[in-house]
Amino acid sequence: MPAGLHYKWIALSNTTLGMLMATVNASIMLIALPDIFRGIGVNPLQPGNTGLLLWLIMGYLVVTAVLVVSFGRLGDMFGRVRMFNLGFAIFAAFSVLLSLTWLHGTAAAWWLIVMRILQGVGGAMLMANSGAILTDAFPATERGLALGLNQVAGIAGSFIGLVLGGVLGPLNWRYVFLVSVPFGVIGTIWSYLKLRELGVRRPAALDWWGNVTFGAGLIAVLAGITYGIQPYGGHTMGWTSPLVIGLIGSGLAVLAVFCVIETRVAEPMFRLVLFKIRPFTAGNLASLLAGLGRGGLMFLLIIWLQGIYLPIHGYSFSRTPLWAGIAMLPLTVGFLVAGPVSGWLPASHCRLPHRPHILPVADLRTVRAWAGHRVRLRDRGLPGRGGGIAAAGRQVHPRRRSRTRRPARTGRPARARRPAGARTGRAGPVTGAGLS
Repeated sequence: MPAGLHYKWIALSNTTLGMLMATVNASIMLIALPDIFRGIGVNPLQPGNTGLLLWLIMGYLVVTAVLVVSFGRLGDMFGRVRMFNLGFAIFAAFSVLLSLTWLHGTAAAWWLIVMRILQGVGGAMLMANSGAILTDAFPATERGLALGLNQVAGIAGSFIGLVLGGVLGPLNWRYVFLVSVPFGVIGTIWSYLKLRELGVRRPAALDWWGNVTFGAGLIAVLAGITYGIQPYGGHTMGWTSPLVIGLIGSGLAVLAVFCVIETRVAEPMFRLVLFKIRPFTAGNLASLLAGLGRGGLMFLLIIWLQGIYLPIHGYSFSRTPLWAGIAMLPLTVGFLVAGPVSGWLPASHCRLPHRPHILPVADLRTVRAWAGHRVRLRDRGLPGRGGGIAAAGRQVHPRRRSRTRRPARTGRPARARRPAGARTGRAGPVTGAGLS
């Protein structure tokens, strides 16, 4: 049961800060990468260095996508607030270590990749448990608004990170990582002092085989996609590479083994029976597709703005990172405006928000703009408004609320486990661009 009128807003503000910080760091690298590689003395476009470029972008995203379900299960067992607090602390610690490297050249690049991966562990803890903490803190009539705000803050953070990367990267590449430190420290102290365990802990044995097979399978698939967008032989993409085919094929096989294991163990990491709940399955699928579409759109727009549109309109290449980030802000505004409203309307028994018909229109207008029409401010904002409606509107379906309650012994509501689909879909802007 919710504990007091004011606690729910404390929980919302704290978890929203955590989601915002985690997603800002997922995208801040895209704009700041040239400054980072220049600062450590590495040319990422030289033969043999392309992997450094991709893994510096993808390492954080792959780790958060892989671990979010496992950390959600651990939160069920040992306490969601405890896992969330630990995530804040880990995230802040590795933000400091990222900026303190004394290495140079390839060694510095590998240091940053490893630190980003470990920072992603903290990010996964934040993402896995923020929705569950809000579910515990808010009554059902207000849960849609709270979850909508939390989701929209996370999505908006991916665009805010672009602007921060454009501002901080030219000043000093270390600032790109240091910007998270004060927020991480404040969030860690605040969450330890203010957040409380309201959910029911369910002690259980850890599903080691499920965790191992899920992690190994998903890492293999995402690594295969990562290498698939690199040139191979005489091709511009590497989808015909034996390594890519082997990684994706073996990853899918291991994930199939994971599904078999989860149906046979007494305490599975993830109960596949949840996919019998149609809103749960539809929400995961929508998150996956939205993440792929949003990631590909964001990545391609950044390249197009920095490499083509802004230079031919008189912007020097030293100014294009900042202005490319600013040009992406209409997408953020669309999310910020549409998301909270769409989270509140379903809880008020409105029949429209969970049918975001604006999404196809937004995508068509964006494609039309790329095809040769001038990109207008309102065209770039349409996908954001549609995405904001989708992100928040799929949180609560009032006429099906009884169907989304957890089956026996799941440990938390089915909705609270859903971020895995979103994170896998956002396992990188690069992935979305490569698939498109």
